[in-house]
Amino acid sequence: MQQVAMFETIARDRGTEVKLGDETLILVRDGDTVRAFEGKCPHAGAPLAKGAVCNGYIICPWHKAAFAVTDGALAEPPALNGLASYRTEIRDGAVFVDTVKQPRPAPDATSDYRHVVILGAGAAGTACASALREFGFGGDITLIGAEPDAPYDRTALSKFVLEGGKAPDEVAPLRPDGFYAEHRIERVHGGIAALEPTHHRVSFTDGGSLDYAVAVVATGGTPVSLDVPGADLGGVFTLRSKADSAAIVAQAKPGGKAVILGSSFIGLEAASALRKRGMEVAVVSPDEIPFAKQFGPEIGTMFRRLHERNGAKFYPGTKAVQLTGGEAVDTVVLENGEKLPADLVVIGIGVKPATFFVEDIGLETDGGITVDAGMRAAPDVYAVGDVAHFPFGDDTARIEHWRLAQQHARVAARNIAGGDASYDGVPFFWTYHVGKRFEYLGHAEKWDEMIVEGVLGEHDFVALFVGDGKVNAVLACQRERATCLLLPRLRDGLTADQALQIVRSA
Repeated sequence: MQQVAMFETIARDRGTEVKLGDETLILVRDGDTVRAFEGKCPHAGAPLAKGAVCNGYIICPWHKAAFAVTDGALAEPPALNGLASYRTEIRDGAVFVDTVKQPRPAPDATSDYRHVVILGAGAAGTACASALREFGFGGDITLIGAEPDAPYDRTALSKFVLEGGKAPDEVAPLRPDGFYAEHRIERVHGGIAALEPTHHRVSFTDGGSLDYAVAVVATGGTPVSLDVPGADLGGVFTLRSKADSAAIVAQAKPGGKAVILGSSFIGLEAASALRKRGMEVAVVSPDEIPFAKQFGPEIGTMFRRLHERNGAKFYPGTKAVQLTGGEAVDTVVLENGEKLPADLVVIGIGVKPATFFVEDIGLETDGGITVDAGMRAAPDVYAVGDVAHFPFGDDTARIEHWRLAQQHARVAARNIAGGDASYDGVPFFWTYHVGKRFEYLGHAEKWDEMIVEGVLGEHDFVALFVGDGKVNAVLACQRERATCLLLPRLRDGLTADQALQIVRSA
């Protein structure tokens, strides 16, 4: 064993980073004991020492994966693995760590050998398949995806691929090569024609079919298309897949003109990325202020000014009524007759649940599927992620967040594997604009007041959305440790004063 620190130097509210040979570890306090774990988050390599230890969890600073302090077990995604651990001893106040990494214990296998079919191989589908094996499920698992590629991190497309930080084929897979075969997860590439719960059958667009015992609908959303003349011209794109991003990148030339239709998160992330590629960018949206519904006009105006200072030009309160060109678009015509030159157009006007194939289950008006807190939609059918209307607060909600989809997936997997889990998490997502990283915790449809700690215009702040005396949501920029401390505590309820105390102590 090797001495790495003194016990008295180990903080209670964060990990302490140490070196063990060439390995980076973190030490965390667990009462009078010290635990040692790998020091980088297995999701994207974030330094865990820059996160927090709170409510019995180690929380990643970047994407808020959470791991149990006691043994490093995965508690919250987007990580799909727990932390590797190292045996420790305390001798005369010094902390010693074994140089041999401890393997994670294998789950107790269940005797449940049913066939689970997961429709959708994105964040939710992959998390569900992984969690089923993590929880010891012993039956067959079939993961059906619309793309031929192994499941990958779709969030990188608008944030990093479009701006040139990585090529489409460099986007990280959600699981390494060999994972699916090793864990007996069959991957099927195909289009889904129908889910028939009455017959426990999935039908494919090529005429084939597959019987199942349990089905999980994890198909996410499909981009809303533009219903105007010329929308089918070349150079007009939505952004949902690696193929979409590759096509946009091939068209994006420095000095060219890009028109973004819609001021959604995808739309404005694309605007930021294409400006970085040296394109002239115009943003056309019926919204006067972007994100005003989500965050209010003051913060929405902050986002618009950030993009305007970056060179984007906004055309608010209007929409495109026609796209013109030969084989490819060259002009976007607005409601008032104004014409914008365009070498490419990106449509970012929202997504709708991909549930067109679902039979025998009533859909909500937006196409979503109502589920209970255990993500059950019907006998032997679960629905997770963007497609799910789930109990939230005093009502139901359908929230299109990558990490939330994975949270749902783990709840469904736990229940399929014989557990009794309910969703009680806190939604979280992050968005990337002009080099600034914004994090949103919780979910607030309305609020009584917004309290800002920091300066909005300097993009260094925490904004609290307060309703009925409690903090319902938080938007922050450049405050990753504060959000680590706030996230788990939002579950139990925080007053504004309590939240501000946490922020100021971070």
